[in-house]
Amino acid sequence: MNIRESVESLEKRILSKYAALSSKTRGRRYPIKACEIRTDFQRDRDRIIHCKAFRRLKHKTQVFLAPKGDHYRTRLTHTLEVAQIARTMARALRLNEDLTEAIALGHDLGHTPFGHCGEKALNEILPNGFKHNVQSLRVVEVLEGKENKGLNLVWEVRDGILNHTETGVPSTMEGKLVRLADRIAYINHDIDDAVRAGIIKEDRLPRDCVEILGSSHGERINTMITDVITNSIDKPEISMSEDVAYATHRLREFMFQNVYINSIAKAEEKKAQNLIIQLYDFFMDHPEKLPQDMKSLLKDFCLSQVVCDYIAGMTDRYAIEEYRRIFIPSPWNRY
Repeated sequence: MNIRESVESLEKRILSKYAALSSKTRGRRYPIKACEIRTDFQRDRDRIIHCKAFRRLKHKTQVFLAPKGDHYRTRLTHTLEVAQIARTMARALRLNEDLTEAIALGHDLGHTPFGHCGEKALNEILPNGFKHNVQSLRVVEVLEGKENKGLNLVWEVRDGILNHTETGVPSTMEGKLVRLADRIAYINHDIDDAVRAGIIKEDRLPRDCVEILGSSHGERINTMITDVITNSIDKPEISMSEDVAYATHRLREFMFQNVYINSIAKAEEKKAQNLIIQLYDFFMDHPEKLPQDMKSLLKDFCLSQVVCDYIAGMTDRYAIEEYRRIFIPSPWNRY
């Protein structure tokens, strides 16, 4: 018995009956030789961490566009916080921690530059719309890796990535856990960032939410995590208690009213949306200007999809630089 087989055997003995077992995966699109050390879920986690799309998350907006401050969250730090929260709950619930981590690390790989305002811009101009969870799946199934075969992840990881948004219905408990961990993470770290930015004051948070969840960042996260564990242990669903679910939803509404919509943090979003729209129009009119790796996709996919792939993969700063290169004249510098 090699190391992987030992781990698979251990999973069968200690994990919940509701957990996904790595030895029972529904498999990959393209069969590969099993690793002697890592399970399939561990292997997928590693593939995600080492891909280019994961590295680009460090320069993509979470809430604040291209922030100057060193302590504001980016899409990468958001992803790491989701993974930490999800892993904590998975371990306590005896779910598969490796699968949970792989889904969490891959869930936002397809996110656009400039956060949700970039997603909104692409959704408005693309013929079939745009959703970042669908694009995340496309990243791991097509855009990363070689020969348009993606990272060749197992079905359970791909399912969790696709269905991590509110409208999705993950097929595994681990996927359901990541979907809730995503909400726990962004509500709390966005409050933290908004307080740091002076957009809201912590003492202005809804009083009933504070009484239920706690008055500090750490207390709120701990309350939510503990509540999910208490209400989900040895059950076939992932859920919060009625009071904590209410307070979580109420905090989310508060953030939409005071931060996500029409706050000073959103003052530059219209510019970002216009930038994305102009880049899209330019490359639709000039496909020959696409990078070679993007042009190679045109043999299998329509132009609008390839232009979408290119723009969605950009970081904030790369999108700005590409816009500057295309639309802003360079000064004459010869003497």
